[in-house]
Amino acid sequence: MNFTGTQEYVATDELQLAVNAAIQLQKPLLIKGEPGTGKTMLAEQIAKALDLPLIQWHIKSTTKAQQGLYEYDAVSRLRDSQLGDEKVKDIANYIVEGKIWQAFTSENQAVLLIDEIDKADIEFPNDLLLELDKMEFFVYETKEMVKAKTRPIVIITSNNEKELPDAFLRRCFFHYIDFPDPQTMEKIVDVHYPDIKKQLVSQAMDIFFDVRKVPGLKKKPSTSELIDWLKLLMADDIPEDVLKDHDAKNAIPPLYGALLKNEQDVHLLEKLAFMHRAKR
Repeated sequence: MNFTGTQEYVATDELQLAVNAAIQLQKPLLIKGEPGTGKTMLAEQIAKALDLPLIQWHIKSTTKAQQGLYEYDAVSRLRDSQLGDEKVKDIANYIVEGKIWQAFTSENQAVLLIDEIDKADIEFPNDLLLELDKMEFFVYETKEMVKAKTRPIVIITSNNEKELPDAFLRRCFFHYIDFPDPQTMEKIVDVHYPDIKKQLVSQAMDIFFDVRKVPGLKKKPSTSELIDWLKLLMADDIPEDVLKDHDAKNAIPPLYGALLKNEQDVHLLEKLAFMHRAKR
């Protein structure tokens, strides 16, 4: 197995090396990077490129590690016992398989995505150490040991909202997705819009990277926001001279709502524009 990216996903040489190293070492691949740099999509594209099933576990602040293994539905069993249902005699009928269980018992090797692990409680990663290391876990209600038929390819993403425990980090292969440089960004844009005018891309990217350089921005625009912005620019058929003559210090970009996501950043650019005009 060797991941080299796909027609829909531009993977840098460094990212390809990281993916293939994690597969070779049979370790989870921990991916960090700015929001919108394609961390979640990476797992989808690995599964597509290697023709493997994808099992996605999207983590929330309330998610518990146990839910990834299995859950015992005691409420349903109580209800069925009150109704006299025969299936209450077998507790296995009330064991709900989690995403890790599904990945372990998949007929073919699966890609398991544990998305945004840093959203959960700080103990969440530690609670999965043994299971991801040994590739097995015990179901206490049924006295059953669930073992992985084939070790899944585990992709774990983090937005760095919380520090992850050292013991967990030691068991992972780590890669940080750098924000794309202009050359890589052009390749990404070309994947999404192969027929877009090169002049529009060049001018829009100049503005995009200028906005990202503005000091004090609460949220810098990401790759996904550039893609959305270009889609709007094409749909609204923005005249080329609007972008060509645009001065990042003089005015906020047209259709800025695709790039800027909070009022503080809009006010910051407006303030910079006002100060720039006042100096003239």
